[in-house]
Amino acid sequence: MERIELLGSPMHVSTMEETVSFIEEKVAKGEFLQHVVVNVAKIVNMRNDKLLAESVKSCDVINIDGMGVVFGARFLGHNVPDRVAGVDLFHELLKMSAKRNFPVFLLGGTTDVVTKTHDKVLELYPNLTIAGFNDGYFWDNEEVVVEKIRNSGAKLLFVAITSPKKENFINKWKEELGVDFVMGVGGTFDVVAGKVSRAPLWMQKIGLEWFYRVIQEPRRMWKRYLITNSKFAALLLKNKLFKKAK
Repeated sequence: MERIELLGSPMHVSTMEETVSFIEEKVAKGEFLQHVVVNVAKIVNMRNDKLLAESVKSCDVINIDGMGVVFGARFLGHNVPDRVAGVDLFHELLKMSAKRNFPVFLLGGTTDVVTKTHDKVLELYPNLTIAGFNDGYFWDNEEVVVEKIRNSGAKLLFVAITSPKKENFINKWKEELGVDFVMGVGGTFDVVAGKVSRAPLWMQKIGLEWFYRVIQEPRRMWKRYLITNSKFAALLLKNKLFKKAK
C-alpha cells in the first residue's frame, strides 16, 4: 500500500477493500500487524506528544479516518481517493473474521457498553467467535488484562479506548498480547452499543462528522474540535505557502 506523510504523520493511501485484504492475508500467515487510524485531532496532537507520535509511527498500517485529513492531503497535492473510517473497518474485519474463523477480543468502554457491543456483534455476525471481552477501566491491572487477552486465543484485538491511551497501550504491550492484529477503534463500541449515533452519510462525506459529535456532546467536544481544527488548517496553509515559496 502506498504510504505518504502529512504534517509529520505517515499514513497509507488505500481503499477499504485493499486494507481488509492486506490484513486478512497477514493474519492468515500469523504475521503481526499493529494498526492505527489518524484524524485531524491525532495529527495535531502528535506534534506535541512524542509518545503518541512514536506509537503511531510504530504501526504497520496507518489508515486515514477523518475526511478533514483527506481534504488536507488533497490540498497539499496528494492523491487520496477516500478515507477508511475506523468504525467501518471494524465491521468489515468482523465480517472477514467470521468468514475465516478468526477469533476476536473486544477491549474497552464501560462494562455495560462492551457487553452490549459483544451481544450486538454476535447478532450481526452469528458465525463470529468472540474469544473474550473486557471493559477499558483496567489501568491498575494492565498485566492481568494483557494475560487474559494472550490466553484467550484471539487473533484480532480491538481496543476501544480514548486517544492517546489506546495507541500507547497497544505499542507498550504489542509483543505480549499474543494476537496477530491489533487495532484502536476509539468510540466505535459506543456506536455499536447504541450509546451514540453516527452522523448522517451526507455529513460524513463532506467532512462534518466532527460537527455532529459536537452537537451530541457539546461540553466535551466543542473546545477539542475548535482548537485542533483551527491548528490543522493553519498548518496546512503554512505548509502550502512554504512549498510555493521554495
